[in-house]
Amino acid sequence: MIHIIESLDSGAVEAWLLRMLKAGKKFGAELDWTFYSVLQRPGRFDQVARDLGARVINSPVALDEKYSFVRALRRELKRGRYEVLHCHHDLVSAVYLAAAVGLPISRRIVHVHNADLHVPTGNPRKSALLREPMRRLCLLLADKIVGISNYTLDHFISNCARKPRRDVVLYYGIDTAPYHETPPCRQALRSSLDLPESAIVLIFAGRMVEYKNPLFLIDILDEIAEEEPDAYAVFAGTGPLEEKVRDRARWRGVEDRVRVLGWREDTIALMRGADLFVFPRVEETTADVGREGLGLVVVEAQAAGLPSLLSRGIPEDAIVDTTLCSTLSLAEGANAWGARARTILASPRPDREVGLAAIESSAFSLEKGFRNLVALHRP
Repeated sequence: MIHIIESLDSGAVEAWLLRMLKAGKKFGAELDWTFYSVLQRPGRFDQVARDLGARVINSPVALDEKYSFVRALRRELKRGRYEVLHCHHDLVSAVYLAAAVGLPISRRIVHVHNADLHVPTGNPRKSALLREPMRRLCLLLADKIVGISNYTLDHFISNCARKPRRDVVLYYGIDTAPYHETPPCRQALRSSLDLPESAIVLIFAGRMVEYKNPLFLIDILDEIAEEEPDAYAVFAGTGPLEEKVRDRARWRGVEDRVRVLGWREDTIALMRGADLFVFPRVEETTADVGREGLGLVVVEAQAAGLPSLLSRGIPEDAIVDTTLCSTLSLAEGANAWGARARTILASPRPDREVGLAAIESSAFSLEKGFRNLVALHRP
C-alpha cells in the first residue's frame, strides 16, 4: 500500500504513521508500506521509516506543477501496483485520487486529519473557489472517508448522513510506554527551565499559530499573577507567534514568568512535570479554519495525568477522563479562565495512574489504534 503524505518531518500525522509502523513489528504484523512525500526534499525521518522496513519516495515534481505532479504520481501508482491508496492531505487528496483514476487499486482512502478545509494556495479567492469542488471530488472518488474525530468527519462530509460502509472515525493510537517511565524530578525540570523550585507551571503545547490561541495564556497568567506569585507559563512549540507571545508578555509585565521553548522532543516530560495544561483553541468556524480536528495533545495530557483547561473548540472525542478535563468558552474571557485555573490548581492533585489507565483502555491505546488501522486497509 502507499501513503501520500506531505513529508516525514515532525508533523503529528507523520509521527502517528511512524508509530503505527513500529507497532506492526511489536504486534507481529509487519506492514508493507510506501510513503510518497509530495515535497521534493528529503524528510527528517525518511531514514527512520526505511529502517523500519518502509519505502520512501520524494516526489520528483513540485505539487504546484499540477499536471507534471499528477503524471509522476500516476507513474508510481502504476509501477508499484498498490492495492491501497491512503491519502493524508485532506482536500488536496482530490489531486491524488485524480491521479489514480482508472487504475486497479482496490481501496482508496481520504484521511481527514483536521477540520480546516484549506486549499494551500496563495490566492484566497482561488482557494475559496476550489474548496467545494475538491471536497466533492474526494467524496466521489474515495471508497473510505476517515476522520480523526466525529466532528472532523461530519464537518468534511458537510454534516450529511454518514454512509456506513464509507465513513469511518479512526482514533490515533498513542504509545503509552514513555508514561510508565520514572518522571523527571520536579525540581530538576524547573531548574532546566530556569524556574524556581516553587514554580507552578501552566503549559501550552502545540503550534504557535493564531487559531491555537497561545497569546490567551499570557492573558490568563496576567489575571492570576498577583494571587499566584509562583505561576509561570511555558510554551512548547514553534510557529509565527513565538515572538508575539514574548511581546504580549512584556506588554502585560509578566515577561519574567514566561518561557518560550520552541520545538521540544521531551513534551511528555514537560507535561508530567507541569501543573496545568491550557489549550485555548479558537472556537469560531470560518471558511478556512474550523474547530480542532481532535487535539491529540489533549489526549497526551490525560495520559500524563495532567489537569487540563480547554476551550470548547476541542471535540468531545478527545476527552477520555472527565475528572482531568475542564472546559470553558473563550467568550467567558481571561478573568473567568484565570479563576477556573486557580480553582484547578487549588484542588488535590489527581492520581496520574488513573488518567493513564483511562487512555490505555480507550480507543486511543496503541494496540486498538493499530488494529483499527489494519482493518481499515482490508478489502
